[in-house]
Amino acid sequence: MSARERQRRRQRPFHAPGTSPGTLVVPADARPPRVRVIAYGPDRIEEREIKDLAELRALRGQWPVLWVDVDGLGDLSVLETLGSIFGLHRLALEDVLNLHQRPKAERFGEHLFVVARMPLTDEPGRLETEQLSLFLGKDFLISFQERPGGDCFDPVRTRLRAGKGRSRGAGPDYLAYALLDGVVDAYYPVLEACGDRLDGLEDELFGRPAPGIAQRVHQVRRELLAVRRAVWPLREELATLVREPDELVAEETRVYLRDCYDHVVQMIDLLETYRDLGAGLMEIHLSLLSHRMNEIMKVLTIIATIFIPLTFIVGVYGMNFDPDAGPFSMPELRWPWGYPAVMLFMAALAAGMLLYFKRRGWLWREEIEPPPAPPRA
Repeated sequence: MSARERQRRRQRPFHAPGTSPGTLVVPADARPPRVRVIAYGPDRIEEREIKDLAELRALRGQWPVLWVDVDGLGDLSVLETLGSIFGLHRLALEDVLNLHQRPKAERFGEHLFVVARMPLTDEPGRLETEQLSLFLGKDFLISFQERPGGDCFDPVRTRLRAGKGRSRGAGPDYLAYALLDGVVDAYYPVLEACGDRLDGLEDELFGRPAPGIAQRVHQVRRELLAVRRAVWPLREELATLVREPDELVAEETRVYLRDCYDHVVQMIDLLETYRDLGAGLMEIHLSLLSHRMNEIMKVLTIIATIFIPLTFIVGVYGMNFDPDAGPFSMPELRWPWGYPAVMLFMAALAAGMLLYFKRRGWLWREEIEPPPAPPRA
């Protein structure tokens, strides 16, 4: 299955029209879930993989923060059990399984439901995103990912294990911020790679472009469009978390969320710059194609123009006149130097036309210089 087909499949709703709200349907290509738990406080931390979800009932309430990380959505019983243990709203669980969700933040009873899209770069030169769903409660955070492994949360786990900073001393709201900040930071290498590819394509356009350059420019533009679809709603989501008071998000955490919001705004500015550059490269490519075609047509026209009088002279001397018929019936056909004279005249005529074309500036190809590169934001 190609990357485009996988992307289309993820964006397709899994519920048939008329399905009752809150109906949980597992996606057909969902992978078996893996449940990991990191329970921590200011002085200690415990990390393990959960095989029996009943262990979560015993863990809840014994730790200041309980992070349940679920990788894979292939087992409906896991979601239903987690929903029963932590009191998760069924409509929110339905959104977890509907992988076409737009990034958003909603309040459901005693917990906050947050959706974001996380970048994946499993295949070189191709960008995909997967849905990240977070349930934030007073003493827990539950994260749902589409597939096991490959997330961008290893730095967060490392900080929790090391106990550095305020990670272990803060509540689950700060952990939710750290995960969202990790998602935002994961987009920067993607944008940087797209910018480098656009710079290389720009240099190639003004040199000797290889076949398929238009397809490569279009591929970069598609990746930028995928980032735009994920980042623009993320800005609205972070703005909601920053501006709307909620007892689950401490005032100090809002300061960090505001900083994350600023990073998203900067990313959007950079994203729009690259999108404009990609659109400009496509226009430049079409303009250069037209320019090169005009150059080819100009050369062919010059060649045809030079051969018009030469063809006329050859045609005149190809007529079947008899020099013995009269003094004006091509007497030069009997001249001993007639043939060299005609050839020299034709050569002089062609050279004179080339000299005339050169003086008028029609002969040589005009080179197009690339514009100076703007400073990188």
